[in-house]
Amino acid sequence: MKLGSGMTRVCIAALSCAFFITGCRVDVRIDKGNDAVAEETAPASLKEAVASDKGLGSSAIVGACINSVNVHDKSFMEIVTANLNAVTLENELKPDAMFGYNNEVCPMAGMHEEEVGGKRIEVPALDHSRADAILDEIAAYNTGHPEAPIKVRGHVLVWHSQTPEWFFHEDYDASKDYVTKEEMDRRQEWYIRSMLDYYTGDDSKYKGMFYGWDVVNEAISDRTGTYRDESETSWWKVYGSNEYIINAFRYANKYAPADLKLYYNDYNECDSMKKKGILSLIADVKAADGTRIDGFGMQGHYTCNSPTADKIAEAATEYADTAGTCMLTELDVKNSMFYKGKSEQLPEEYERQAEYYGSIYDALRKIYAEGVNITGITFWGICDKYTWLEGHHPLLFDEGYNAKPAYYAFTDGGR
Repeated sequence: MKLGSGMTRVCIAALSCAFFITGCRVDVRIDKGNDAVAEETAPASLKEAVASDKGLGSSAIVGACINSVNVHDKSFMEIVTANLNAVTLENELKPDAMFGYNNEVCPMAGMHEEEVGGKRIEVPALDHSRADAILDEIAAYNTGHPEAPIKVRGHVLVWHSQTPEWFFHEDYDASKDYVTKEEMDRRQEWYIRSMLDYYTGDDSKYKGMFYGWDVVNEAISDRTGTYRDESETSWWKVYGSNEYIINAFRYANKYAPADLKLYYNDYNECDSMKKKGILSLIADVKAADGTRIDGFGMQGHYTCNSPTADKIAEAATEYADTAGTCMLTELDVKNSMFYKGKSEQLPEEYERQAEYYGSIYDALRKIYAEGVNITGITFWGICDKYTWLEGHHPLLFDEGYNAKPAYYAFTDGGR
């Protein structure tokens, strides 16, 4: 993307901009000193621009992560509902949340028996309250807006992080030995079955809300470029192989509705060594009996101008060719090396950020037009007030809920 005709509307040193969110439309008023105020109207929303023939197709996912705090922030949710057609719960569907954040000791009071694979096993109770509190808000919105419902991405079933250590041990006691592979198989199948039945099953109150689910997250090591071993994950300590990954996609395929897309999700996905490992994982899953994988999620945690848009497009093409589909699932952009934390530098930094975001979007649109199956973009947040990247300004809206120049890298149809 080149700054020019379309991007003259952004906030640069000689301009002062005021942004007004009015319903579903974002109006931009640019004050050029003593000149008359020029008023232009951008496309009504991110979803209108990205999920279009000029973007990534009318069925594209345009999403962001939300959590238990910002879902109750009215200003935040107005931006979400105006601009997005999907959300990802940031933490509330992860294993530790489902176990009530009882990471040190399993809550034995909730233990009960369930049948898995013809054998009854003891399992802990799941706590759906945190996720349900968010999903109930989304469901209520969808009921009132059936013409523009918000879909949900499940995140995540199997991960080495945010899974209590006791889940891998005999009697759910981290001080005891690891369980056998056979026992872990049953626990994994129970957990995946329970989650998918509850949120996507025929009797679920959320039936039809979920478009996809991250089945396995971050299983490739940055250190080696191949599977995380026993030094990095208790899953490998139990199995000593990638069998748990294969099983996860097998069980997800067994219990998920046919229209629920199943994904592998990872970061540093443009690094050549790690990319090789991710592609190998996807191939291993596809080659196994009874599995299903529908796409790969490029997390997209980038730093301004790194990796290049060309490298992102190249990686996306390879992943889509191997997995079937590809999307950016956690996109945000850290500050450039030129930004030193001073407020007077922000206009120039926002300009750099907008150009980088725009170059990524243009590169994805180009390969989409060439037939690469890029199915959407999810941002890891929507405004800088709630970013996990403290000290950075990585998102499309600032801490005051104002649209930043990066917003127009996506919505400016005049580029």
